[in-house]
Amino acid sequence: MAWNEPGGNKPRDPWGGGSGGKNTQGPPDLDEVFKNLKQKFTGGGGGSQGSGAGFPKATLGLVAALLAVLYLFWAAFQVDAAEQAVVLRFGKLHRVVDSGLNWHLPPFEQYRKVNVTQVRSHRVSEEMLTGDTNIVGVTLEVQYRVFDPEAYLLKVANADSMLRNATESALRHVAGSKTINAVLSTEREELRVAVQHRLQHYLDEYSTGLLVQAVVLDSTEAPAAVRDAFQDVTRAREDEDRFKKEAEAYANSLIPEARGRAQRLREEAQAYRAESVDRAEGEAERFGKLLTEYRRAPEVTRERLYLETLEAVFGNSSKVLVDSEGSNNMMYLPLDQLMRERAASGTGSNADSSAPRAQTSTDSPATSQAPASRSLYNRQREAR
Repeated sequence: MAWNEPGGNKPRDPWGGGSGGKNTQGPPDLDEVFKNLKQKFTGGGGGSQGSGAGFPKATLGLVAALLAVLYLFWAAFQVDAAEQAVVLRFGKLHRVVDSGLNWHLPPFEQYRKVNVTQVRSHRVSEEMLTGDTNIVGVTLEVQYRVFDPEAYLLKVANADSMLRNATESALRHVAGSKTINAVLSTEREELRVAVQHRLQHYLDEYSTGLLVQAVVLDSTEAPAAVRDAFQDVTRAREDEDRFKKEAEAYANSLIPEARGRAQRLREEAQAYRAESVDRAEGEAERFGKLLTEYRRAPEVTRERLYLETLEAVFGNSSKVLVDSEGSNNMMYLPLDQLMRERAASGTGSNADSSAPRAQTSTDSPATSQAPASRSLYNRQREAR
C-alpha cells in the first residue's frame, strides 16, 4: 500500500517524522538529520551507553593508522646499487641520493632515478668531405655512461639526443681537417683520439652529465666508385712500409757485423803495433849487446856476423856454391838432387848406396876441392 493511499488509521510518512496525530506530510528537518548523525559518530545522544560509546573513536584511529601506513609506502622508494636518484621539491633540485632505501614527501617532492654504471653505445655511419675535398665514409661507435645525474636529468632536455648530434659534429670537424689518405690509412688512430676529445669537450660545454668511455673506429672507406683505386694506393703504401722495415732489418744486421769487423781490425792493428814495437825494442837491445861484444873482440864478432849472414842467406837455397881458397875451381854440391833421391828411396839401403856413389866421382872438380871446403867448414865452426 502506498503511503498516501487512503484508509488506515496510522499515518504513513516516508520521512519518518511526526507522531501524536499530527499531520506529517512535509519533508524532514535537515538540521535534525545531521544532528542525529553527529551524535551517532561522537558517541553522544541520550540512551547510548556501554561499548557503543567507544566504537567510533577506535574506527577513526584505525583509519588514521591505515592512512599513515599508506603514506609511508608512498613516501619510500628503493634505489638500486647501479643507480642514483634526484629528489625534487616543488620542481627544484633538493638532493641527490645513493643506492638503498630512501624517503621523500609526496606530493611536495618527486624523485627520478638514473643508472650511472651502465655503459651505453651509439653508432654513427656517415659520409663526409675531407680537407682535400674528397668524400670518405666513416663508421664509429661511441661508448658512454652517466656520471652526473643532476646535469643529465635537469640541465638538458634530452642528453642522449644531444650526444648523437655532438658525435656527428665532432666527427665532421675532425675528418674535415685531414686528407683522405690520412683518414683511410696513416692517421686512423689520431682521428679516433681527436673525435673522443672533441666530443667530450662538447658534452662538458653543454652540461650533459655524460662521460665518453671510448670511441671505437670500425671502418673508414672511400666511395664505391673509387674504392678499388684507393685500395691499390693502400696496398702500395703497405708494400712501401714493408720494404722499409726489411731494409731497416737488413741494415741492423749489417751494421753490427761491420762494427765487429772494424773492432777486429783495430785489435789486430794494435797487436801488430805492439809486436813491431817489441821486436824493435828487442833488436835494439840485441844490437846494444852485440856492440858491447864487438868492442871486446872485433875480429871474432865480425867473422861470426858474416857466417850468420851467410847461413841466413843460403839457408833456404837448394844449391850451394863453395869457393875454395887458392884455386880457380868452384865446387858445386847438388843438394836438391841428393834430397830428391833420398826422398824417393825412403830406405836406409838406398841412402847407403848413394854415399859411395858420391865418393866414386873422384874425377869431378868438386872432389878435388873437398879439402878446401872442409877447411872452410872447420873455420866456420871455430868462429861460432
